[in-house]
Amino acid sequence: MNKKILVVLTNTAKYPDLKRATGLWLGEAVHFVDKVQQAGYSVDYVSPAGGYVPIDPHSLQMAPELDWQWYNDRAFMNRLGTTLSPGQAKAEHYSAIYYTGGHGVMWDFPDNQPLQELARRIHERGGAVAAVCHGVVGLLNIKLSDNSLLLKGRKVTGFSNTEEKLAELDKVVPFLTENELIARGGEYHQADDPWAAFVVEDGSLITGQNPASTRQVGEAVIRFLDNR
Repeated sequence: MNKKILVVLTNTAKYPDLKRATGLWLGEAVHFVDKVQQAGYSVDYVSPAGGYVPIDPHSLQMAPELDWQWYNDRAFMNRLGTTLSPGQAKAEHYSAIYYTGGHGVMWDFPDNQPLQELARRIHERGGAVAAVCHGVVGLLNIKLSDNSLLLKGRKVTGFSNTEEKLAELDKVVPFLTENELIARGGEYHQADDPWAAFVVEDGSLITGQNPASTRQVGEAVIRFLDNR
């Protein structure tokens, strides 16, 4: 299988009911891609609508040096402006699909059927399906060829109800990520301490709870792909 990973990013630039920007949580792309590229994998970027991907300004307020290095990399930023649409991506070209977060994904990930189809095909060809933080909402409605939900009976994590309340956005988001993972039959796990790095691996399904988990999700994806 190709040593290429498809990275999914949001196109949502603003909370629908707030005068507040959202978008990609930058580190959730940077720290994953940095890790997998070091391991010899290349990436393509895709978004529900294709084209421009906004960056959540809140992700820059607490960005480490690595994030700023990538933010100042014109080639990387140009790629965020020209992402593939799902119809331009071919599942057979990728060994894994990875969903980044940022609150914007809650409005354009869950119901995007072309993305779900890409993930299903990558999964059923033996590839990894991975996500971090709010990005796990992209997994909620993925159905396999037998019409079962990808998440049913699988161990999973993602942004917790506690973290959403601490972020003071639990009344703003259209649903709570933890609740919906459980509603889809997922066996939800979380760290004892909010914001602590936490990753759950269930075979080819790899999920991280929050931004701090991003690099470890990358490491887990590499382990899975290298050991197939």
